[in-house]
Amino acid sequence: MPSRPNASTVSAGLLAAFVGFTSSFAVILQGLQAVGASKEQAASGLLALSVAMGLCAVALSLATRMPILIAWSTPGAALLAGAGVPEGGFPVAVGAFVVAALLVIGAGLVRPLGRAISAIPAAIANAMLAGVLFSLCLAPVKAIGAEPLPALAVAAVWLVVMRLNRLYAVPAAALVAGVLITVLHGAPPLAGALLPEPVLVVPHFTVAATIGIALPLFLVTMASQNIPGLAILQANGYAPPAGRLFAATGFFSLLATVFGGCAVNLAAITAAICAGEEAGPDRTARYWASVVGGLAFVAFGIGAAIVTAFAGLSPLLVQAVAGLALIGAFAASLRGAMEAEATREAATLTFLVTASGVAFLGISAPFWGLVAGGVGLALRRLSPSAKPVAPDRARRA
Repeated sequence: MPSRPNASTVSAGLLAAFVGFTSSFAVILQGLQAVGASKEQAASGLLALSVAMGLCAVALSLATRMPILIAWSTPGAALLAGAGVPEGGFPVAVGAFVVAALLVIGAGLVRPLGRAISAIPAAIANAMLAGVLFSLCLAPVKAIGAEPLPALAVAAVWLVVMRLNRLYAVPAAALVAGVLITVLHGAPPLAGALLPEPVLVVPHFTVAATIGIALPLFLVTMASQNIPGLAILQANGYAPPAGRLFAATGFFSLLATVFGGCAVNLAAITAAICAGEEAGPDRTARYWASVVGGLAFVAFGIGAAIVTAFAGLSPLLVQAVAGLALIGAFAASLRGAMEAEATREAATLTFLVTASGVAFLGISAPFWGLVAGGVGLALRRLSPSAKPVAPDRARRA
């Protein structure tokens, strides 16, 4: 007899969607605008991602009867925030989003490509992510220097709630930031902007954006989201079909790019809410939590225009919230990068080059960070006393 949704699955799904949206929407907006999106295009991208991950979660959960929650690529958006506007503007960035989505589809359908991604040492992938996140995590400190009282209030709320329940820390900080923005700057003009308007963006493809944006976006999405997402499902007793899931998330990412979205992927942290005991004792019914969460994401996406309008009133406070949201991911990725002595020097090179933000030949720093780390590993392997470096699948996000 088919299972039915119950109070536990509904509450877990709503909680996962609330935490997933409120804890990282600021990162998405910052990332899209950093690569050239206007406010209207950023709101459209936020809407497209919300709808894409919601519908993808509903479709996959109903098809597999597993609690498969989908999220936007927060590490990917963080990467965009440090990439800068590519030559040619936002259409070139969207072209890179398309390429990244096709690569994810390829990783799901073409086994050698999936194995190639799995062969990248975790230390190098984590070091690249840490380098991307480093400057973004400085935003709260910079905000305190520019707007001391409101920024300190946001940071204080985050610290206090973090000690009580870390899941609610960033949503609480975002709520306080919204209240302070309204008090200090007034409510934004919302006439005609209550509903987001999808903005069609025609992609433009360049080699520099493919190498400097698409490839790093693909790598961080796979290494920091998709692979940990699989691990969480497996840890809770499920056997997800990895290839099908990767291909599906890539397909929905591709649909979102048309309206300015960057990437969707398997959820990692919030997936545990839907796949674990929070969703009830009956494992066969937990997939309803992801169905409810997916529908909630679509509903949250409808408010993208309002969220973007508020964010535009005080970019510094919004960036501070985004930085607070990324501190945990930064700490985890830095720890993962430096754990193994055999890869520590190569990981350090990757981190430093990526964190520098220096672009060369029109290609952004994350790619060159990977190159530096790869060269460091290769030189180490040439040393007679070197121990073999095995790819570690214990990604952290």
